[in-house]
Amino acid sequence: MRWKAMLRGTVAAVAVAASVLLTGATATPSPTPTPPIPDDPTDPVRALEYWLDGAGIREAWQTTRGKGVTIAVIDTGIGKVPSVFGDAVVGGTDVSGSGSSDGRSPVGVVDGDHGSWVGSLAAGRGKADGTGMIGVAPEANLLSVSIGFGASASVPFVDQVAKGIRWAVDNGADIINMSFTTNTLDWDESWDDAFLYAYEHDVVVVVAAGNRGSGTSMIGAPATIPGVLTVGGVDQTGTASVEASTQGITIGISAPSEGLLGVSADGELASWRGTSGAAPIVAGAAALIRSAHPELDAANVINRIIKTAIPVEGVTDLPDPLYGYGLLNAAAAVKTSLPLVDKNPMGDLAEWVRLYRRADAAPAPEPEVKPAEVLPLPAADPPSEPGSPLIPSAESLRYGTLPLLVLTVPGILIALGVTAAARRIRSARKPSTPAA
Repeated sequence: MRWKAMLRGTVAAVAVAASVLLTGATATPSPTPTPPIPDDPTDPVRALEYWLDGAGIREAWQTTRGKGVTIAVIDTGIGKVPSVFGDAVVGGTDVSGSGSSDGRSPVGVVDGDHGSWVGSLAAGRGKADGTGMIGVAPEANLLSVSIGFGASASVPFVDQVAKGIRWAVDNGADIINMSFTTNTLDWDESWDDAFLYAYEHDVVVVVAAGNRGSGTSMIGAPATIPGVLTVGGVDQTGTASVEASTQGITIGISAPSEGLLGVSADGELASWRGTSGAAPIVAGAAALIRSAHPELDAANVINRIIKTAIPVEGVTDLPDPLYGYGLLNAAAAVKTSLPLVDKNPMGDLAEWVRLYRRADAAPAPEPEVKPAEVLPLPAADPPSEPGSPLIPSAESLRYGTLPLLVLTVPGILIALGVTAAARRIRSARKPSTPAA
């Protein structure tokens, strides 16, 4: 199959390791191999788990099985199925207001088994004889954080997610898996603080890209949040799934999303599909890496997953909106020596918040006002000698009497002249009287 053929891309990862040795770049040490896990590939159930070989998981088990790592599954609750989960679930809580306090009761009539399917893919134990459904990291621990979708919860969904993330971090999660989408690019501002809280505590956050078959044509939050590892889906041949995946520039890695298996809350084996299943496969791979390389921070765990991915034929521009950086290769992610990075390759949420969220404006400082210097007024003129108001003073003659005479006398003379001229004209116009 194409998926198995693409596994030969591990050669490229070996070349990367060789270049590291030649250049002297700082790299992580190789982990010590461990005995193989009980596993019967001929078991009918195990044979259906094609991703165990296709994504290099069985090979990675020769090094690690995820021991010492905790995966928090924020979903509809992980059921109490001893044969699959046994001692895997080490804690839980409900943030929906509808489930049990330990997060183990399925929430929702329609989606109640969803959390159990996700948990079994991530860290299902399998049977002691090596048969039955087994997860990618069968020795990792699980935390069950039950949430409700739509009418199955009395608490707003955004509040459930924010509270669930904080609880998971505070209770020891090394990896958080969220197999849901909001179908919107943007997200509530309360998620800024919640996701930053996870990043600040060195937690790898793995989320599903969403499925076209469920009405998601483009990825939505939380897959659009910087820093999360968004997982796209492929079929059994390694081709991007048409129905059981979607597309978007934030996809970082691709994993199987069709022909999946999952154990329901009642212990029954179910067949399902969607990036909801691809995400826990990647979360399990992250657990294998963190177990084999406990010295690595979250940024370097994510970097190993995307840098050791199997290239997809014909895809040259990375990340690709369908495949991200390629197909998951758990064996190469665990074994390949890579230079360390100091930044999360999937983005920086803190920087995004700084650029795109309007922070509360600090009050503007009041300007320091210096008092203006006012020059003293000139001394007042000394008072004049008191006199009678009936006798004109020099000032009143200068500014009152004289100007009045200058303007009045010529006016009177002109008026008299005009009057005299008018009389002469009237006299001249009177007719002569004949003599008697």
